Parts: sequence; C-alpha cells; structure tokens
Amino acid sequence: MISPDQVNEMLYPASTTSKPGPIPTVVPNPTEYQLAGDVGHRTLWVLFAAMTITTAVFALLSWNVPVAKRVYHVTTTLLALVSALAYYAMATGYASSLSCRPVRDSHGDHLPDTFHDACRQVYWARYLDWAIANSLLLLNLCLLAGVDGAHTLMAIVAHLVTILGGFAAAYAAERTGQMWGWFVIACLGYLFVVWHVGLHGTRSVKAKGARVSKLWASLSIYSLAVLAAYPIAWAITTLARKTDVNTEIIVYAVLDALTKPVFGLWLLISHRAIPESNIEIAGWWSQGSSAEGRIRISDEE
Repeated sequence: MISPDQVNEMLYPASTTSKPGPIPTVVPNPTEYQLAGDVGHRTLWVLFAAMTITTAVFALLSWNVPVAKRVYHVTTTLLALVSALAYYAMATGYASSLSCRPVRDSHGDHLPDTFHDACRQVYWARYLDWAIANSLLLLNLCLLAGVDGAHTLMAIVAHLVTILGGFAAAYAAERTGQMWGWFVIACLGYLFVVWHVGLHGTRSVKAKGARVSKLWASLSIYSLAVLAAYPIAWAITTLARKTDVNTEIIVYAVLDALTKPVFGLWLLISHRAIPESNIEIAGWWSQGSSAEGRIRISDEE
C-alpha cells in the first residue's frame, strides 16, 4: 500500500529551487582627498627660496642705476617679490582650499551606481600671484615696445580675465559644464593678450631701432609661449585631474621660474646693453609731473 505521505509527495513534489538570498547592498566609497605630499611641500619651499633670492638679485642690479633708468628694475623686483610671498603662503599651508566634485562609482549590471566626493587641494594664492606678477611681465613688454596706454591697459585686463576664469574653473562644477565654460573664457582672454601685445607691440617697436626690435621680439615670443603653456598644464592637472597634486606643483613651479627669474634677468641684462630701450616716461618716473601745465591754463583763462 501507498502511504498518505507518499501520495502527497507525488501530487505536490518539493520545490528544487533554492531560496532567495538577501538583497545585496552597496556602500558608497568614502570621500577621496587629493592633497600635496612631501615632494610638493619641498618644491614650494624651494620656489620660495628661489624667488626670494631673485628679488634680492634684481634689487641689487638696480643699486647703481639712475632712477630714470630703473623702471624695469622696479617692475621685475616687484614681480619676483609677489611670487615669493605667494610661495611662502602656499608652503606654510595657509593659501589653499578644497575643491570637491562628485565621482560616479559603477558596481555592475545589477547594482545601482553610487557617488563619492573627490576633494582636491587648490592653491588660490597661485592665481593671485599670476594676476599681479604676470601682469607686470606684460607691462614690461608693452613699455619696451612703446605700446600706448590704451592697449597696455586692455592687455592687462585681458590677462586678468584669463586668471579669474582659471580661478573660477578650478572651483566650478564639472557636471554642469561650468568648469569648461570658464576655461574657454580664460583661453579667449589669452588670445586678446596676444592681440594687444603682439600686434600693437610689433607696430610700435619699429620706431625704437633694430636692436630694441630684436630684443622685444625675442622676449615677447618667449613670454607668450610660456604663458600659453599655463592653460595647457592647467587643463591637464587642475581641471581634468590627470595628475596628482605633487606633479601639478612641480609643473607650475617650472613655468613660474621661466616667467619670473629667467625673464627678469634676460630683460635687465639686455636693457643695460641697449640704451635706446629706455622708455619715454623716464622724466615723469624720476621727477614727477610738473605744475607748468596748470599755470598755463590759468594764464589763458
């Protein structure tokens, strides 16, 4: 005979499927911090020392130079001094902040994506340095070529737009497109710098003779080429974050050394050997403005 239990097993066979396991959970990754290491900190201190020595050298080169011929010495000394102060602020750790962006983490086809924040150290003092020091570099190029005040001012303002655009892009959100929008604005500002300095400088420097023209052409091509390297390095390091912070510091340190100590020494040594490179505002620079013009106006009235 067949027992009732066997009948039940034939009519209702036991399920061969396994019981469902627990639903897998995804824990988001913790916040990622991209900070400068020992190599980066040492590089900042080395550049601070180099810029401080450069400032002292530029000041000593102007020691026996008459005040009327000391315009380039003053601008290059201030250029190096501003950079030295900026590097001191960065080396001591009081001139940076974190720029955080969400990063997508993929966990496979059957699991939802998660996001975590990637916070990178951004040295805001670097942009202040570039805004002041590199503007003085452009001022030197315009003074050497004899560019008029209107185009000199426009070149400096265009350069400030480039730096402010870079600063905004460093903190802008990548997902909304703000970052690359500011990058385009910064690049357009640089093109206007080339327009005002390169085009108008080429026209005005011809009146100063062949030696000044040759010097200005060499300095302007060198300077504008180095300045063009900044946006390229900036897009790869700060914006796209393809390198670590240490590499970013080293890249900018090399560019800053080329645009400050190298440019300044080149200009001062060459200027001393070419007397016709003196600028036309030497009288105003050493003696100030005269009151004779105001007296003549009152006499006419």
